[in-house]
Amino acid sequence: MPRLFSDIRDSLNKDNYDSVNLYFQDETRFGLMTKQKRVLVSKGIKPIGQYQHSYKWLWLWGCFSPINGQSFYWETPLVSNSIFEGFLDAFSKQNPKEFKIIIMDNAGFHACQNIIIPKNIKLIRIPPYTPELNPAEKVWQWMKSKTAMKLFNDMERLQEKITEMVNQLNPKLIKSIAANSLFSKMFFEYF
Repeated sequence: MPRLFSDIRDSLNKDNYDSVNLYFQDETRFGLMTKQKRVLVSKGIKPIGQYQHSYKWLWLWGCFSPINGQSFYWETPLVSNSIFEGFLDAFSKQNPKEFKIIIMDNAGFHACQNIIIPKNIKLIRIPPYTPELNPAEKVWQWMKSKTAMKLFNDMERLQEKITEMVNQLNPKLIKSIAANSLFSKMFFEYF
């Protein structure tokens, strides 16, 4: 990994960019099906909770910086290579003079052979089956803990709750959730 950061730094045309930032990227699914979680009850007592079984959902894509707490969100009805390409394009236009290093997983729709990656973005993949290396997963965990055991009558109510949670994710909170000393230390060492 240090070699990758070194190569990025050495090949970067500093005249084209005002800044360099590190982001963690991931996507997650939110739906009308009630997300269950553990609850504390007395021994022998069956927990009681409402449950809704529905196959309506949406996908929330995000990039989160442990360096300055900046973030970017995108909501889609599904996931695909072309949607991933659109997400990268839209993200590249947020602060276009910033060079964005994105740490991400190896999801199948992240296949990059046939997509255009913007010039101000460099993708770095974590090894397969290592979600613990991607702090974006912690952001989703924080959001899903706020929707667990809750019923949403329709997609509009769910989207309102997601918007409310996204608005709560200020830079200070994002930095605290997405902190990763391994990647941050390497980033500060090379940039």
